[in-house]
Amino acid sequence: MMYRFLADLVVIFHLLFIIFALLGGLLVLWRNYMLLLHIPAALWVAVISFKGWICPLTPLENQLRQAAGGEGYPGGFVEHYLIPVIYPPALSFDVQVVLGFAALTVNIVIYAFVYYWYRHRQGRTHE
Repeated sequence: MMYRFLADLVVIFHLLFIIFALLGGLLVLWRNYMLLLHIPAALWVAVISFKGWICPLTPLENQLRQAAGGEGYPGGFVEHYLIPVIYPPALSFDVQVVLGFAALTVNIVIYAFVYYWYRHRQGRTHE
C-alpha cells in the first residue's frame, strides 16, 4: 500500500515538473529568482526529449509499483487520468523530439512575453 502511494506521488511530481518546465517561465513575472529554477528544468526536459532518454522519475515509479506487487495501473484516479498524460501510448523517439521542440517553442514565447513585459514596465517607470 505504501509503495503504491509513493509511486502515485512520483507520478504527480512528474506531472507537476513537466508543467513547471513548460510554463514556469511565467513565474518569473512573480519572482525573478524563478528564472534560476525554471531554465534548468526547461533545458532538462528538452535534453530528455532530444536524446530520447528516460526521465529518472519513470524507473523510480516502476520500481515502486513493482515493490507494491506489480499492480500495474488498473483503477484509481492517478493511474487513469495522469499516467496517460505523462506516458502517451504512441510515445516514440520522433514524438519525443516533436515534444522537445514544442517545449522549446512554448518557453521561447513565454520568455519573449516576460522580456516584453519587463521592457514595457521599465519604460513606464522612466517616464
